[in-house]
Amino acid sequence: MVGIGYDVHRFVAGRPLILGGVEIPHSQGLEGHSDADVLCHAVADAILGAVGEPDIGYFFPPGDPNCKGISSLLILERAALRCSELGYRIVHVDASLIAEAPKVLPYRTAMKENIGKALGISPQRVGIKATTNERMGFVGREEGIAAMAVAMVADVIPF
Repeated sequence: MVGIGYDVHRFVAGRPLILGGVEIPHSQGLEGHSDADVLCHAVADAILGAVGEPDIGYFFPPGDPNCKGISSLLILERAALRCSELGYRIVHVDASLIAEAPKVLPYRTAMKENIGKALGISPQRVGIKATTNERMGFVGREEGIAAMAVAMVADVIPF
């Protein structure tokens, strides 16, 4: 089974930029109730979608004070746990970051390791790519970052 995820957050001054659980040097961070890790959010939604569950907002409501500032790696861990509770295992995840800046290639390996660890899978089963929006739209104007992800899950005990 497969699921898709999409997330977007706007840039804001005064916050660190966290992508894939890695703090990346940049003039702005992303606005959000948690650490606003758009990459982890898209991956979590893909996993939850693959097993027929609601999105992360259901499990981590934006207004919940217990979720304020939490690491999105914890959100990934909880998505993986929910997947397991329902009798599935994560086979592979693949994600694309859409941003004009910053360049994320130097941080890709660390992101793959963080996401793999949070999901309980090998970093080789985590795909991360980045692209620009060719200077079009809010991403092109460098107002924020978007991410898309797909997750493949399988029955723990095949039929």
